[in-house]
Amino acid sequence: MIRFNMSNYNHIAKAIPMTLQCYLQKNHLSGLRKTYLKISFDTVQQLMDVKRDLMHVVERNQKKSNASEAYESIIAGKQKEQIQDFVYCISDLREYDVPYHVRFAIDKDVRCGLWYDVSVSSDGVKLERRHDLLQRAEVHVCAFDIETTKLPLKFPDAEYDLVMMISYMVNGRGYLIINRECVGEDVEDLEYTPKAEFEGYFKVTNLKNEEELIKLWFAHMKEVKPGIYVTYNGDIFDWPFMERRAAHHGLIMKDELGFQCDTVQGECRAKFACHLDCFAWVKRDSYLPQGSHGLKAVTKAKLGYDPLEVNPEDMVRFAKEKPQMMASYSVSDAVSTYYLYMTYVHPFIFSLATIIPMPPDEVLRKGSGTLCEMLLMVEAYVANVVCPNKHQSEAEKFHNGRLLESETYIGGHVECLETGVFRSDLPTSFKLDPSAFTQLIENLDRDLQYAIKVEGKMDIETVSNYDEVKDTITEKLISLRDEPIREECPLIYHLDVAAMYPNIILTNRLQPPSIVTEEVCTACDFNRPGKTCLRKLEWKWRWETYTAKRSDYYHLKRQIESEVVAVDGFKSKSFLDLSKVDQQLKLKERLKKYCQKAYKRVLEKPTTETREAGICMRENAFYVDTVRSFRDRRYEYKGLNK
Repeated sequence: MIRFNMSNYNHIAKAIPMTLQCYLQKNHLSGLRKTYLKISFDTVQQLMDVKRDLMHVVERNQKKSNASEAYESIIAGKQKEQIQDFVYCISDLREYDVPYHVRFAIDKDVRCGLWYDVSVSSDGVKLERRHDLLQRAEVHVCAFDIETTKLPLKFPDAEYDLVMMISYMVNGRGYLIINRECVGEDVEDLEYTPKAEFEGYFKVTNLKNEEELIKLWFAHMKEVKPGIYVTYNGDIFDWPFMERRAAHHGLIMKDELGFQCDTVQGECRAKFACHLDCFAWVKRDSYLPQGSHGLKAVTKAKLGYDPLEVNPEDMVRFAKEKPQMMASYSVSDAVSTYYLYMTYVHPFIFSLATIIPMPPDEVLRKGSGTLCEMLLMVEAYVANVVCPNKHQSEAEKFHNGRLLESETYIGGHVECLETGVFRSDLPTSFKLDPSAFTQLIENLDRDLQYAIKVEGKMDIETVSNYDEVKDTITEKLISLRDEPIREECPLIYHLDVAAMYPNIILTNRLQPPSIVTEEVCTACDFNRPGKTCLRKLEWKWRWETYTAKRSDYYHLKRQIESEVVAVDGFKSKSFLDLSKVDQQLKLKERLKKYCQKAYKRVLEKPTTETREAGICMRENAFYVDTVRSFRDRRYEYKGLNK
């Protein structure tokens, strides 16, 4: 891999070799490899500038390559042109969309939650992993919750509603700040300990208005300096509300605490501290049903106690009439959030962060697919494998003369053969298949030897009662074969698949690069008569098409290309001036309306089709080996947990 430190693309444009290819070499199993050019940048902006310059070059070259291949298939023996500029040979770009911090963590093998020795020299900063330190560092954790005023039957609005109370716990110590503008009387120090292991002693501070409340909280956070801020749905409510109310009083939350809300991502982050929203963990990892994601329901299910509950419409009134009770309710949320985080979220997220090259807040918020992708990227870097780009489906793909709306495959499923309640002390009727028992009897020697040699790891010569055991089993199988209809008390076994999808992948060596075509096999050196390295597997393709025909689609497309369309509801643009994604969206909107009018329905019924794929058994086992290592690690952890 060649690394360039580059500040200006024009200086090296003609030096880029024809090595940025997106597909595997044909016959690569014989040892053929491509050379990739690796370019490094001083800043992210430089990378974005070069990517923008090269993207249209790649698109042009790919189109030209497809046209050349089609032409050469018709006219054989065409002499290849002399290459004048190597820019015309760039056919793909890889790993340009990896975020900088992820790239750094992968390249330098740095992970959150681990210990490092840090040294600074003229060569730069050096990090050395401390393998002798296994215990996680305990940073300051602050879990907070706010209570606000609200109008009847309205959701709190930060434009005019006030913060009544801020309750928070820092390393197990509780604090409550009261805004006397909204609370009827001073509140005394209180204790809220729902269970012996969840202690909550709160020091109460009564202040005369909201501005003093916010300033005191900011000042206390600067003093204790939490490394982790914890909320429950704080990305959506607590942080944005606090930011808006602070701005109302002339305070900028980013300057005070370093946190700023991102309205686009719907997240609140800082550069020097983590914000971990427990609600994200509940949605992704708690396995609670959809209707049980509120803090009260989660507290009951995960912490095992019933928290205090107050009707939202009564909160403002109770703050005036029953301030002590309302204070107890406020701190109960802080207690629930803090202990939910410390019990479940903290160990889980920081354990994941030790193997995933992301900061803890991203490990918490990203989907499971993204986390798996990050793990594969780490293993790919170690194995010197260049990651493929994210798959993008074709914008216009037709089947049976109609535009495809969606296509997928039918995955594995668990089939329930019989339902009911079964007990070992109640007789059950059985209807057996005699041929199955005949087959078991014929294969009995093979099965016993497998159990002894493979599972038991013993020599068959060491077994002294082999014939005796075999005869006993044979007699029972013959009895079952000769009397297939019987009524007996059943023996109930619990059978579980330890890891279904990983085992399917490992058994069949399933991985993206191993799905090969006849063309790939033909070019391979291992393609000989009687080959056993190609395995044929059936799969089911499922698709949906629009009811309109291909001719209808192209007619609508020509029509809309000459029009000016509305963008964002009020702007108008020529259709051809829109991005490709927006063009496709507008075109599909028009197609749906046409289908509804002309055919009375938009989509045809989903259809399935059985297809056959060739799986190469010799393909590089990087993906399969990665799955195996994680499966085995899962077995190990499950065993230790038991």
